[in-house]
Amino acid sequence: MDDIFVLMLTTRRSFISSLTAAALAPRALGANDRVQVGFIGYGLIGSQHVHDFKGLNDVDLAAMCEVYKPRLEEGLKACGPRAKGYRDFRRLLDDKDIQAVVISTPDHWHAPLAMLACAAGKDVYVEKPMTLFVSEGRRMVNAARRYNRVVQVGAQQRSGVHYSNALKRIHDGYIGKVHTARLGYFRNVMPGFGSPPNSEPPKGMDYEMWLGPAPKRRFNKNRSIYHFRWFWDYSGGQMTNLGAHEIDIVQWVMGVKGPQAVSSSGGRLALQDNGETPDTQDALFEYPGFTMLWSHREASRGRDEGSGLEFFGTKGSLKVSRAEYDVFADMKIWPENQIPTFSGMPVGGPVRRPDDKPQPWMDAVKEQASNNLLASHARNFVDCIKSRQRPVADVEEGHRTATACHLANISLRLGRKLRWNPEKEEIVGDAEASTYLNRPYRKPWDDALKDFS
Repeated sequence: MDDIFVLMLTTRRSFISSLTAAALAPRALGANDRVQVGFIGYGLIGSQHVHDFKGLNDVDLAAMCEVYKPRLEEGLKACGPRAKGYRDFRRLLDDKDIQAVVISTPDHWHAPLAMLACAAGKDVYVEKPMTLFVSEGRRMVNAARRYNRVVQVGAQQRSGVHYSNALKRIHDGYIGKVHTARLGYFRNVMPGFGSPPNSEPPKGMDYEMWLGPAPKRRFNKNRSIYHFRWFWDYSGGQMTNLGAHEIDIVQWVMGVKGPQAVSSSGGRLALQDNGETPDTQDALFEYPGFTMLWSHREASRGRDEGSGLEFFGTKGSLKVSRAEYDVFADMKIWPENQIPTFSGMPVGGPVRRPDDKPQPWMDAVKEQASNNLLASHARNFVDCIKSRQRPVADVEEGHRTATACHLANISLRLGRKLRWNPEKEEIVGDAEASTYLNRPYRKPWDDALKDFS
């Protein structure tokens, strides 16, 4: 540990002292310039990113960093023979040939790696959820602005042409005034992922580096590869995993910085395993002029009603997914004619209109997806590296989205409603809940990251 501590001190000092004027004011690349990209993490989404960036004709897959040796070898093979391999991300960040990094690690590493990469003069594509806790988000925004870096968050739906068109329809008032958004994800993975005993890490895994700033724990198969997302030390469960995608679209479409209040209930009620995050969760987010409801179930798919994302307006609704969007028209019917008649309305009650001929408020519309979201998101990132423009899913937006997710989880864990000031980024009138906005980093990483506090 002493050697690691010295390395971290040296790395932090070298990051700060080695920043040059070029790093602080990056040169805009020409359209024909090639971008050298390094990848940190080669898991499920990391391998997809390698595939997508490999399809860009102005990108070189220059490096791969992975703490699990078998995955490092697999990732290098996918990147091609010229890619350099690293077990320690600090050596990749020291590589002056690398201009940008793609971070696809477990969630607890997202913000620390992104901030250190910004300080090292790299542009950053970081997967969602952008943060593990709320205060990391503002630190990330500050780091991106301080070092003039492009930081794209993996909110790939923003790069969908049909998502942009859906946004325009809503902004044009096509479905009327939007007052509700419903979001959900349902599946049945009973009985869960088991409860394996603690053990030694698999051969070839640098488990100490995998843990990084997270609390020291014995290795457990479920707390590591893929299943890390069901444990609070490393993630926020399905709320931050899948909820982040849909919440991001709602806040983007509605043009809001965050909710004013959040209440959430649920827990790990059904799955029979050693996971911690909720398998059942319902959350209500209150915004000025509209509400948003998220639900997920891991132990019953049912009829799947309420899954995906649907905006409800005064003329009908718009449901959007990665495959398409559909507009469903409500019928224009006199309010009096929608009251049940039973055996007839007594004298003095509302009078039905006999000439009522129901008509749709607008035409039903459907639009299929016309582009590859992940490939287009990668393209936007590379284009912004060259132009130095803000990307479609900028770090500020990623922070706002992650914050809403974290607030829902805090509400669930404390069992009460939270009031939030999105301008000041403060929980109002709840000192205990406010302590959840920040977490300590484990030594020696707390020292390595203190410049971003």
